[in-house]
Amino acid sequence: MLQKESIRDWFISLQQSICEQLEEADSVGKFISDAWERPGGGGGVSRIITNGAVIEKGGVNFSAVWGKAPEHTLKMLKLSETSADFFATGVSIVIHPQNPLMPIIHMNVRYFEMSTGQYWFGGGIDLTPHYVVEEDARYFHKQLKQACDQHHESYYNDFKKWADDYFYIKHRQETRGVGGIFFDYLTADDKFTKQDRFDFVKSVGNAFAPIYTHFMHKNKNLAYGEREKQWQYLRRGRYVEFNLVWDRGTKFGLETDGRTESILMSLPPQANWAYSHQPEPNTTEAKTLSLLKKGINWI
Repeated sequence: MLQKESIRDWFISLQQSICEQLEEADSVGKFISDAWERPGGGGGVSRIITNGAVIEKGGVNFSAVWGKAPEHTLKMLKLSETSADFFATGVSIVIHPQNPLMPIIHMNVRYFEMSTGQYWFGGGIDLTPHYVVEEDARYFHKQLKQACDQHHESYYNDFKKWADDYFYIKHRQETRGVGGIFFDYLTADDKFTKQDRFDFVKSVGNAFAPIYTHFMHKNKNLAYGEREKQWQYLRRGRYVEFNLVWDRGTKFGLETDGRTESILMSLPPQANWAYSHQPEPNTTEAKTLSLLKKGINWI
């Protein structure tokens, strides 16, 4: 039987592998490690990189925390128990690049277990370009489809739609970026074992570094000016809005007394807000906004 300790240990190895690959591709930036403990049980290691040649700010965080489940979690799971313990472990990543022609990327892979016997895997990976480049969006989605197809033919289409719905900034009526995949509450059923679900999560986790280092090598030297930087700051503002208003992981971390610095690691080093800003028609900025919608078939 697959145990939570084995899952936790694999997430530790994933964090190390991704940091090594990102450092090599950046060539300048180095991760610092910040180990922390959660007063209610468990802890983690935040790995942070800043002021690299390509990465302006990024984090690759590992955590394994446990304790009494919040009341809202018990209600969400429709449990009759008034008290139960939880265990949660995973890796969460957000990378903010220097160059506005490089995309922001996010990934989270996680495992959650209750003392009542319930468990599930969740996660997702999505791309948030400041400027949508259709070639890059197609490449991204093709890599995710390959990872999904190794495990079930329905995964990519199902989880892409889930991502379109999840990574949606409702109050702006636009998607956060070009989507990706999102999944949650994956557990054993009549088709999949617990090991099957974990193997899928591992494929998603292992896809991250090759995908993003591809973009680092491809886009890092593209020329840009002040106009592109100002647009980058505005698009980062949208990223902040999603993470603080809609993101489940942010809410769960804060509600379970997680480490604030690690939870808010996903925020960019600088973001701007301009009142009622609209790009000029027929510009690359206007084109990007036109592509921030659900249901685009990038493949």
